[in-house]
Amino acid sequence: MSQETIFTKIINREIPADIVYEDEKALAFKDINPQAPFHVLVIPKQPIATINDVNEENAHLVGHLHLVAARLAEEHGFAENGYRVVMNCNNDGGQTVYHIHLHVLAGLEMGWPPYQSRKKVVS
Repeated sequence: MSQETIFTKIINREIPADIVYEDEKALAFKDINPQAPFHVLVIPKQPIATINDVNEENAHLVGHLHLVAARLAEEHGFAENGYRVVMNCNNDGGQTVYHIHLHVLAGLEMGWPPYQSRKKVVS
């Protein structure tokens, strides 16, 4: 029931992306509109529209996306100082592409709530 999205086209190499990681289950690439000095999206290759569509059969993919996020943070030197991982759900949650994905953001000291001003710590 899932529709093809821009992420499906990236997975299928129909449109380009700056890919930073790939394995048999996931793909990670730089966000085209970065909100931090380091901002990548980690997506499952299996399309799942929203968090509401995660079920017993595909729940392992969400855990795998988090493992990839942690690996990327470590490889890029952000693991120790910290980073933020966000997954939006539906319109009010800020989801714009209906294929679940993690935003991995780093290189900023981030406040809470997220809309507070941020202090740049690396560029």
